[in-house]
Amino acid sequence: MDTDPGFIAAVEEARQGAAEGGIPIGACLISKDGEILGRGHNMRVQKGSATLHGEISALENSGRRSASAYEGATMYTTLSPCDMCTGACVLYKIKRVVVGENKNFVGGEQYLQNRGIDVVVLQNEECIQLMENFIKEKPQLWNEDIAV
Repeated sequence: MDTDPGFIAAVEEARQGAAEGGIPIGACLISKDGEILGRGHNMRVQKGSATLHGEISALENSGRRSASAYEGATMYTTLSPCDMCTGACVLYKIKRVVVGENKNFVGGEQYLQNRGIDVVVLQNEECIQLMENFIKEKPQLWNEDIAV
């Protein structure tokens, strides 16, 4: 699963976020037919946004679509989704969420599962290292991102 195009795109987005001085969390939304609907990365720092997390960025970049376009899709994300991003996945009837890692942060995985969404956690080493390094280097920014 680490070689799925959606996961590869999410990791590329996380790397880009880090290169821009932002929070290294990337996401990619893939339709049930395998089409990339949207991809993005956390842009809170870059855009001065309160809500532009990686998953929200991927949804934003997918553009305005009918609800049926999202139904059955898979959200790939490099980090366990927070409550806001979890809610967005539920709202848009996303079928599966593939998480790069949850060692550095565990978000709403249980809630997703309770709502019938399949959750797969990869514990991908690159995702773990990206977040560990970021949290170590910028703990205040990390705490701001997760509302601590």
